[in-house]
Amino acid sequence: MSMSILFYIKKPRNYSTGPVPVYLRITVAGQRAEISTSRACEPIQWNPSAGRATGSNKTSTTLNQYLNTLQAKVQETHRLLLEAGRSTTAGAIKDKFLGKQEKVWMLVERLEEHNHRIKALLDSEYSQATLKSYTTSLVHVKAFIRWKFGKGDLDLSKVDLAFVSDYDFYLRSQCKCSTNSTAKYIKQLKKVIRACLAHGYMEQDPFLHYKAKHKQVERVFLTEEELERIAAKTFVTERLGQVRDIFLFSCFTGLAYTDVKKLRQSDITSGIDGELWVCKNRQKTGTPSRIPLLPSALAILGKYGDHPQCLHKGQLLPILSNQKMNAYLKEIADVTGITKPVTFHTARHTFATTVTLLNGVPMESVSKMLGHTSLKTTQHYAKVLDVKVSQDMGKLREKFTTVAKY
Repeated sequence: MSMSILFYIKKPRNYSTGPVPVYLRITVAGQRAEISTSRACEPIQWNPSAGRATGSNKTSTTLNQYLNTLQAKVQETHRLLLEAGRSTTAGAIKDKFLGKQEKVWMLVERLEEHNHRIKALLDSEYSQATLKSYTTSLVHVKAFIRWKFGKGDLDLSKVDLAFVSDYDFYLRSQCKCSTNSTAKYIKQLKKVIRACLAHGYMEQDPFLHYKAKHKQVERVFLTEEELERIAAKTFVTERLGQVRDIFLFSCFTGLAYTDVKKLRQSDITSGIDGELWVCKNRQKTGTPSRIPLLPSALAILGKYGDHPQCLHKGQLLPILSNQKMNAYLKEIADVTGITKPVTFHTARHTFATTVTLLNGVPMESVSKMLGHTSLKTTQHYAKVLDVKVSQDMGKLREKFTTVAKY
């Protein structure tokens, strides 16, 4: 941005006679900043067009030389700010010229402030898992700054494309993060950087020319035969049977662990068809999920209606911690001969594939029940359904076989 400099005199209020103060005005993109020169001049000896004193006497010559020096210093200040890639607004030039300390925004401070806000909004807007993920992300950024710069924090003005690229490399090489884990931590950093840009803490977007790498992960789901095998299994311990039932409930509703844990009687309402539906907002995204309850899911809810944990905590199902649920599910998979890595989230994938898409439920309906914010997310499930592809192509093959007879 171009800068203009103007010297002018300003008569004080109730001025009568005598010298008046000379001011310097900096203008950048229509914005002005004024600086007192600590000098004065008789109005009759001032040339407004030239912005200098008239005459060749010693007083005028000395003043003009001083003003020339000030102008050269302001121009040098502007040049230095440009070279440093810093803000060159009229106010920034003025502050730099006067030696005022510009507020320095630090990266780790901004990340810590972001995480503090998440912690303050736990349960209402964010989950413990989200806080844990951003806490880990902060640990990685701190370690990277120490590894790369030997410091505990870094000026935001130093966060550029090279920083982001080096951080990406650090996560992969030093932390041994997978492609998708690296992408997740970079995305979390990007969220905070975008907020800093919006608040004016930074001038340039370091992610402007950065392209994240992402590896598509195949989602594990159970087949209909595997579901039946788990449902029919008689377990020695009551606890395994309880974990199996809650897992199957998620298979028939698509609810994630945290949503099952927070499920209350008020979330069960009468749907447009007069049947019972689960109507609640997803904990992860806040988007609404409207899920008609299948008979199997209703039977499981009825089974645990008078369970002590449910009565005490107001829950509909006596769910354990996510870690314990996953540990028991691994045991259940072992005893039922399922070799796939089964976790509680496998139930959500199973609902999206085996229970709904493979049974002809339109993708738009599945997406709405899952509470996805984008149909693209749901389409990922369709990509892994070789069985569905086989069924569809079988119909097509039959059609063209008939045509071929003619």
